[in-house]
Amino acid sequence: MEIVQKTSGRLLALLSLLQARRDWPGALLAERLDVSRRTVRRDVDRLRELGYPIAAIKGPDGGYRLDAGSQLPPLLFDDEQAVALAMALQMATTAGAGIEEAAARALTTVRQVMPARLRHRIDTLQVTAVERPSSRPQVDSGVLMTLSAAVHACEELRFDYGADEDAPQRRVQPHHLVAWGGRWYLVAWDLDRDDWRTFRADRITPRIPNGPRFSPRELPGGNVSAFVTGRFLGSSGPEGPGGLDRSGGSVGLDGARGLGEWPCWGEVILDLPAGEVSPYVRDGVVEELGPGRCRLVLGSWSWMGLAASIGRFDADIEVVGPAELKEAFARLARRYGSAGNETRRARQP
Repeated sequence: MEIVQKTSGRLLALLSLLQARRDWPGALLAERLDVSRRTVRRDVDRLRELGYPIAAIKGPDGGYRLDAGSQLPPLLFDDEQAVALAMALQMATTAGAGIEEAAARALTTVRQVMPARLRHRIDTLQVTAVERPSSRPQVDSGVLMTLSAAVHACEELRFDYGADEDAPQRRVQPHHLVAWGGRWYLVAWDLDRDDWRTFRADRITPRIPNGPRFSPRELPGGNVSAFVTGRFLGSSGPEGPGGLDRSGGSVGLDGARGLGEWPCWGEVILDLPAGEVSPYVRDGVVEELGPGRCRLVLGSWSWMGLAASIGRFDADIEVVGPAELKEAFARLARRYGSAGNETRRARQP
């Protein structure tokens, strides 16, 4: 029994190491686990039998890499990762992306296997999603995935738009999937109208298969955030006030004032999915950039206020511009660092 427990513990340690970095030399793994390289090879084979796609790396030293597989094998999280995952699943109920039920089931699964000390931490955080009186329609997560995939693959899309069964099918070249005021929109070049259009994602019913690949066009102004902001603030154009395609009907902005009325606005890239950011952005534009990353353009009354507002997302931040926003982040960093030092000094006897 002791040998089995030791082997199981070593397998978990090996899996944790493989998840921590992309490539591991075999000698380094053996050193970390305090075993022979032959034992590492046997343990790797055991993990493969459990469904983990571990690839061997060729070279003088050899090594291993944990790759993505066709099925999701058991995952190993440390305490902080497990708590962060559970909290993110609770917050997913406000994403407006049609994943609420799936998130609840995933949260139940995660909670069941948590140690008691972690379940207690999670149970102290109870999030209740409260809908505003003007409840926004939910977007099917499958639709968002289809639109996002077409954007990244630069493939033409065909879809029905709205509830009118007699409306003609739309053919577009999708360029951006963005969130504005808690709603999801597709920014695309309409092939039949030979112009840019902005479509509400909750009104889109995709047709399959997708069309041929296309070369991306440059948006007016060269910036999706400026383009979407101008359309939703009621700038003149073939789509009319509000920036939505006329065939889909006009939609209010639910009180969003837009970046144009703020004296300061900036652009950053956050290491968070767009679905986790958009529910908390009322006066800005969120654009999906890929798994776990999004672009945020936000306005505020001051540069310091803007930097502080962006900092609340608790994620790595890349400032695209302008320079005033970078300086505001630097000033906040100095100010927070000073506050932290003062706190430590105050606690000293």
